[in-house]
Amino acid sequence: MSTKISLDQWQALIAVVDEGGYAAAAEALGKSQSAISYAVQKIETELGIRAFTLEGRRAKLTETGDMLYRQAKLLLEEAGRIENSAIQSSHGWEPLVRLAADALFPRQQALCALVTLAEESPLTRVEFQETVLSGSEEALLRHEADVVVTGRVPPGFMGDHLMRVRFIAVAAPDHPLHQKGELSLEDLRAHRQLVIRDSGKRRLDSGWLGAEQRWTFSYGGSRREALLRGLGFAWAPETEVEEDLEAGSLKPLPLKEGEERYGDLYLVYADGQYAGRAARFLGESLKASCRNPDTDP
Repeated sequence: MSTKISLDQWQALIAVVDEGGYAAAAEALGKSQSAISYAVQKIETELGIRAFTLEGRRAKLTETGDMLYRQAKLLLEEAGRIENSAIQSSHGWEPLVRLAADALFPRQQALCALVTLAEESPLTRVEFQETVLSGSEEALLRHEADVVVTGRVPPGFMGDHLMRVRFIAVAAPDHPLHQKGELSLEDLRAHRQLVIRDSGKRRLDSGWLGAEQRWTFSYGGSRREALLRGLGFAWAPETEVEEDLEAGSLKPLPLKEGEERYGDLYLVYADGQYAGRAARFLGESLKASCRNPDTDP
């Protein structure tokens, strides 16, 4: 489809409005005043409209001209984005990078890495999904992510170790389990356990003790609120409950064994050694965020 009006002509119309007149527009664009006048006249003639009316020596937009001005600005902005996108693609930046990160990975650190990517490649779009248990692995196997933070590296992939997550068995201070002294597995099974639902289709029950009294949450923040209300106990990531432990609103359970558990998180590229520049940059930024976890996004 061919168009009657060129981008240069639309730019001339915009400049007349933004600069306050033909002479100022000509100076801003480095063109002659006659060239600017011709460009605006071309728009009016080809489209059969009046973009400006003269009030003294000043050009004023008509209602139609105002509509054209606003639409033309959007058109030029979009043209600029297309050019920048093409330039970035020629330099190896992908237009889209998809990150799937296990919810155990600190959100603050993920955001730090995404901010770093945005500063380096602002036109690269990002899709960020937080997963639980097998969710990241499934996103990798189904080609739904380019960069994955997962607790398990599936066969056929290589992964770099990012961090070790410490889990602590906790409950609210007034929970009955804190009145029993040293606790055994049977003591725990008699009480309600709060667990997080697997976001993958495998529906793994990591850490569940088999107790009938089980409440399942899809979000760690909701599980934390239930813990604070004394509605059950859980093995929670230290990063999730650290402030509550310091404040005394949650307390570690005095278990005979298994008071602490550990899980490891790995960084995996879906395309391995062929990962694109943006995906590789994001991965390196995630590693850096683990080396400097206190950096603000």
